Amino acid sequence: MDRRSILKNAGIAGVLAAGIAPAVHAQSAIRWRLASSFPKSLDTLYGGSEVFAKKVKEMSGGKFEITTHAAGELMPAFGVLDGVQNGTVECAHTAPYYFFGKDETFALDCAIPFGLNSRQMTAWMYEGNGMKLMREHYAKYNIVNFAMGNTGTQMGGWFRKEIKSAADLKGLKFRVGGFAGKVLERMGVVPQNIPAGEIYQSLEKGTIDAAEWIGPYDDLKLGLNKVAPFYYYPGWWEGGPQLTLMVNQKAYDALSLENKAIVEAASAVAHIEIQARYDAHNPGALKQLAAQKTKVLPFPKDMMDVAFKHSQDVYAELSAKNPNWKKVYDDYSKFRAEQNWWFRFGEARFDSFMQAQKL
Repeated sequence: MDRRSILKNAGIAGVLAAGIAPAVHAQSAIRWRLASSFPKSLDTLYGGSEVFAKKVKEMSGGKFEITTHAAGELMPAFGVLDGVQNGTVECAHTAPYYFFGKDETFALDCAIPFGLNSRQMTAWMYEGNGMKLMREHYAKYNIVNFAMGNTGTQMGGWFRKEIKSAADLKGLKFRVGGFAGKVLERMGVVPQNIPAGEIYQSLEKGTIDAAEWIGPYDDLKLGLNKVAPFYYYPGWWEGGPQLTLMVNQKAYDALSLENKAIVEAASAVAHIEIQARYDAHNPGALKQLAAQKTKVLPFPKDMMDVAFKHSQDVYAELSAKNPNWKKVYDDYSKFRAEQNWWFRFGEARFDSFMQAQKL
């Protein structure tokens, strides 16, 4: 080929490249990273982020991919909020009450003692003012939040000794998630905030005297029944703990309207999937635990009464000193009162009747 032909072909190639490049760029794939606060061994919690990522990829025709990373891979379990805020990762999946030390208001996006149950929490977020109020809160941290999972009411945890009254809690070193420690401290408990992957070892070595995680399915996976024989219920500090997808504001703003809708829809799918898994698997897991000589016991009523009183005192004190908390909690508590009034007529009566039947 002579020199003139080469230049001619090069010119055509250049024109084609100039015309095609913008179109290719416009359709370029999006790649995000998601940091989870949970280990891969917990297929319900860590699995929720995988469900989300899979749906995003499917709905975008493979153009929007999110890789999921377990706690400790990219950052510590309790470091994910900072990671998203600073843009180290585009998003994270976590339990917001882990971050109550930054602002107690984070707990209202997850669970507080004697708070909303799972259905009520979803109602507050999607049909009440929950999403609006929490979006205003997260905006201060350069984050956009989405509800992404709920475990349902949790168990009260594993104890190395029997709890016969509120007095038995005094001096107890108890691994408990997030905000509940503020109430338990007033009952003489020494709260310990330990990631899931460290609970078994801490309980086995006696570093802690008791630990709560979630419920039968996950607790069985962690083997907690092997190091503590008493399994109490209910987890009054987590009546309906919600998990949250945190998205970096800049990364979110860069998405097209279509991709924003995909994130919203995929997180809603994962929201439903996580609780469905717990509701489906917890019964069988509890039977397995009972067969392995676990002593399944209710918390003493006097302990519940004392805990309830202390929780209300804590909320009143927070409302007096934290305006962010007060703004969200005032709405949350009003919604809780209305929901419990209604549930008393329908859900509670139906459930108590059905649970008394021989099925």
